[in-house]
Amino acid sequence: MHAHRPDHRAGPAPDGPLTDRQDTFEVVRELSSPVWVFDIDHNRVICANAAACTMWQAEDEAELCARDMSLGMSTTVARRLRQYQDDFLRQPGITFREMWTLYPHGKPVSSNVAFRGFRLPDNRMAMLCEILSGTGDTPDNLRSTEALLHTDVMIAHFDLRGTALYMNPAARNVIGCAAENLGSLFTDKADYHAMMFDLDGRGEHRMVAQVALSPDPMWFDLSAKLCSDAVTGEPAVLVTAIDVTELKTARDTARYLADRDQLTGCYNRFYMQRHFDALQADGQTGHVMLYFDVDRFKHVNDTFGHEAGDAVLKTLAKRALSAVRDGDIVGRLGGDEFVVLLTCPAEDKMALQRAEQVFEKLAGPLVRGSASIPVHVSMGCARFAPGKDDFEAVMRQADIALYHSKREGRNRLTFFDTDMGRAALAKIRLESEIEQALQNEEFVLHFQPRVDVKSGAVVSVEGLVRWNHPERGLVPPDEFIPVCEETGLIETLGQHVLEIGFRQARAWHDAGRSIDMSLNISPRQFSDKQLMQTLSRFAATRDFPSHRIELEITENILIGDVGAIASKLKAISEMGYRIAIDDFGTGYSNLAYISQFPLSGLKIDQSFIRQLPETGPIVSLILALGQQVGATVVAEGVETREQFDWLSYHNCDQIQGFYFSRPVSLENLDDHWLADRPTPRTGSPP
Repeated sequence: MHAHRPDHRAGPAPDGPLTDRQDTFEVVRELSSPVWVFDIDHNRVICANAAACTMWQAEDEAELCARDMSLGMSTTVARRLRQYQDDFLRQPGITFREMWTLYPHGKPVSSNVAFRGFRLPDNRMAMLCEILSGTGDTPDNLRSTEALLHTDVMIAHFDLRGTALYMNPAARNVIGCAAENLGSLFTDKADYHAMMFDLDGRGEHRMVAQVALSPDPMWFDLSAKLCSDAVTGEPAVLVTAIDVTELKTARDTARYLADRDQLTGCYNRFYMQRHFDALQADGQTGHVMLYFDVDRFKHVNDTFGHEAGDAVLKTLAKRALSAVRDGDIVGRLGGDEFVVLLTCPAEDKMALQRAEQVFEKLAGPLVRGSASIPVHVSMGCARFAPGKDDFEAVMRQADIALYHSKREGRNRLTFFDTDMGRAALAKIRLESEIEQALQNEEFVLHFQPRVDVKSGAVVSVEGLVRWNHPERGLVPPDEFIPVCEETGLIETLGQHVLEIGFRQARAWHDAGRSIDMSLNISPRQFSDKQLMQTLSRFAATRDFPSHRIELEITENILIGDVGAIASKLKAISEMGYRIAIDDFGTGYSNLAYISQFPLSGLKIDQSFIRQLPETGPIVSLILALGQQVGATVVAEGVETREQFDWLSYHNCDQIQGFYFSRPVSLENLDDHWLADRPTPRTGSPP
C-alpha cells in the first residue's frame, strides 16, 4: 500500500552484487516469484532473482543492482523504509505484508509485498522483499492506498486497552514508539479520559490536545472513532491526527499580543475590562482598583531620555507584579498609567493594607549606568462590589483619587470618597459649560491700562479674559482658567483671546488711536503650531498694527531648547510683534539667557511690588537688567501711592495695577484715558 517511485537510470554499483551468504542468495535466485534483497542504507538492490529482474524490467541482476534507487524516491517512502529497518532491529522475525506500487521505468505495478529483515555480513539490517500473488485491488483501492502512504495526516489503530495495532507512515514518523499505548500520549490525562468517555457514550470524539513527544510536546487536532479491528474483529479505536502546533502557537501568540502591553508584558485595557466583568459576575464580596502613574514622568524622559523612561515603566511593572497575589492582575493603560485589580474584601482596613503594600513596593530609584533615576508614583484607589459598578465608573473614581494625590503633593495614595466625586462632577460640568461658552463666544476681554510713569499717559492696555456667563454674569478667570489648563481647553481659549484682541487692535488702529495692547500666551499655546499660523495670518493682513501688540510669555517657556525657542521668538518679532516676559523674577532670571531673546518688555511680578520697600534690591536689579537689554520695565500689581512713588523715584518705566485702574470693559475704557494721572512726589527717596 505504499508507493515507491525510484528513477531507474543505470549507475555503477559500489561492489556489484554481494556474494556473501551465497547459499541464501542462490535460494533467492531459484524462487519463481519475484524476490530481491534491498540495502536500505545504500538504496541498492544487492540480490534479485530472474522474476524480480523481469518485474523491474532490468536486463539482468547486475544491471538491477547498479541502479541508485534513491534517485526520484519520495521522502515519504524513504522515511517508511527507515521505519521498516527500525522494526526489523527491534523485533527480529517480524514480517510486513503491504500493498506497494512500484514504478519500473515509470510504469506503475501494484503488488502485495512481504518484507522481512535480512542481516548483512557487516551486521547492517537490509530487507528481503517478495511479491505475493495478485493484488485483487480496484483502481480506487490502489489510489487510496497510495494516498495513505503519502498523506501527512496521522492514522493509527488501537485496541481498547490502548495498545497500538497499526500506524501509517506519517504517524510512525512523528509519534514513533511513543504510541505503544494510547493513554501515554496525552500530556493532560483528563483529555484521554474525556475522549474514552465520549467514545463509550457516542462512539466518537474530537479535540485539540497536547501530545507528549520527545523532545518537545506537540498539539494535534484529534478525531477518534469506535470501530472494529479488521484482523481480529475486536472493538478498536481509529485515531486520526493533524499537527496544529504552529497554528496553536500562532493563535496563542496572537491572543497574548491581543491581551498584553508590548513594552511591559502587563495586561492591556481590553483584558482588564474583561477581567473586571468576570469579577463582577463571580459573586465575591468586593475588590479594589489601584490606579497609579509616575510622578514627573515627562521630566524623566526629558532628562534621561525615552529609553530610560521605558526602563522605568518596565521596572514599575515588575515591582507591581511582585507586590500582588494570585488572583490579582496588573495592567498598563498607556503612557505611564497602570491599573491593578486586587481580589480582596473591600473593607476599609483590609483594602488600605493591601493598597499600601503595593504602593510601598513601587517607589525607589532605578540605577541605570552611572545615573540614579528617582521613581515615585501617585496612586488613586477605588472599591467596587460585584454587580454594582461598571469598569469605566470605577476607573473614573480611581482617577479622581489619583488626581487628588497629585494635587496634595504627589508620591501618595488616596482612596476615593463621595466628596471627591461631587467635586469632580462639578469640575466636569464646568468643563462642559466652558466648551459651550467657547462655542457661544461668551468670553470677552477687559482691559487694564498701563501708565507711563513720567508722563502719566495711558500708553498700553493688557487684554484680560472674562467669562460673561448668561446666568451668573461676569465670572473671574480664577474660576475657569485652572480647568482650562488641566483639560487642554486653554489652547482653544488662548486662540479665542488672540482673535478678539487682534480685532480690537485693528479697530483702534483704523480709528486713529495710538494705543498698544498686550495679550497673554500660555505655555501650552506657545507650543501649539496654530499660534504661529494665527500670528502670521494677521500680520499678513493689510495695515494690521502688529507693532502695537505685545505678547506676554512666562519665564518657564524660555527654559528648554534655547536655540529653538530663540528662533521661534525671532520669527514672531520679525512679523512685527513685541515680546515681554510676564511675572518676571519668579523663574530663572538670568542676563546670559535673557540677552539671547528679542524682548521688548519685562513685567515685574506683583509679589515683589507688594513687599516694597523690603524687596527694593530685587526690584532695582530687575530695573537695571531691563536697561541692559533695552526692555521696557513694567511694575504690575501697584496698589498704593507709596509703591508708585518708590517705582517713580527708581525710574521704573510703566506701572499697572489697582492704584490706577482695575480691568474694565471696552465701554468704560475711555474714562481712563480722560482721567487725571498720578504724578510722583518729589523729595527724598521713599
